[in-house]
Amino acid sequence: MTTMAFYKFGRIACFLAMMLLSVPLVAGFFGAWHPALDSFAHFRVHLAVLMMLAALPLLFGSLRWQAIAALALGAAALSTTSSALPLPGLGPVHAAIQPRASDRPVYKMLQLNLRFNSTEPGKALSLIGRTQPDVITLEEVSAQWNKSLEPLLARYPHRILCPYPNHIFGVAILSRRPFAEGSEPQCFGGGALAIAKVDFGGRTGDVAVLHLGWPWPFEQSQQIGELSSDLASLGDSAILGGDFNATPWSAAVRRVAEAGGLTLMPSAGRTWLTFMLPDFMRFAGLTIDHVMAKGDVTVHSVTMGEDAGSDHRPLLVEFSFKDSATQPEDSESQTVVLEAPPAPRGS
Repeated sequence: MTTMAFYKFGRIACFLAMMLLSVPLVAGFFGAWHPALDSFAHFRVHLAVLMMLAALPLLFGSLRWQAIAALALGAAALSTTSSALPLPGLGPVHAAIQPRASDRPVYKMLQLNLRFNSTEPGKALSLIGRTQPDVITLEEVSAQWNKSLEPLLARYPHRILCPYPNHIFGVAILSRRPFAEGSEPQCFGGGALAIAKVDFGGRTGDVAVLHLGWPWPFEQSQQIGELSSDLASLGDSAILGGDFNATPWSAAVRRVAEAGGLTLMPSAGRTWLTFMLPDFMRFAGLTIDHVMAKGDVTVHSVTMGEDAGSDHRPLLVEFSFKDSATQPEDSESQTVVLEAPPAPRGS
């Protein structure tokens, strides 16, 4: 093959790759039409970057205008995945992070997918010990983890564990604070959702944990439909953490938010990365662990924590309640407000 023929073949290959990648990229914007299209949305960043890379060599030939169009499409697609430069109606809708008010107690929640078969449970237990969250939302609470969590039970006496039928993907809520008097925490969706009414120093708020299945062709879309009425039962003030197996700009996440009357909090970064890749390649991961809130719950920060022995990174959330009563809190509350440990290292 001559040099000229090689370059011609390369341009054709780049053009075909650019066009082929544009199809699923565009399809992902129509996820509300069908869950199959929404599956492409989760990989919007990856598809856009690959399409733009394929377009770059074409800038120096007769296909430059097609390449410019592809670069513009890729840039527009990427803007919908960021709260910094979103296109109206196409990107995720986030609540604004609110600054702390000096007269309100601040509480902490830890959200973590434990990884059902984690070989390093001590990392998660150590993280919990250092951060001392008021409430913890956990996913993939397998039979193995039921035993590993026993050291925490004395510090978190108020809890609900919802086993999944396969004994792998259960969810749990652990709380240092009591559940509201007269209420009972509940499991829904065969262990995919748990809701508990927690007493935060006289203010009652719902704490929920959600673990959705994989996107189409798996059960995620149907699961959201089945859980919609349960999400709608959330109280006026609630905070939810979970592994959605869906990116923040997807139709799946919007459906969850709409069902519960919730607002998505800004992302802390790519929370999931396969064990097959080193951590410095986290840019290739997926943002699928989320925090949502509603009502009087005011979220002050959502920070990605350090490695906890899972393929998911933990999320440490600080929140308070609007117009909280100013009566003195108990000693545990004072610890939360005045002795908060340094924010965990993000990535």
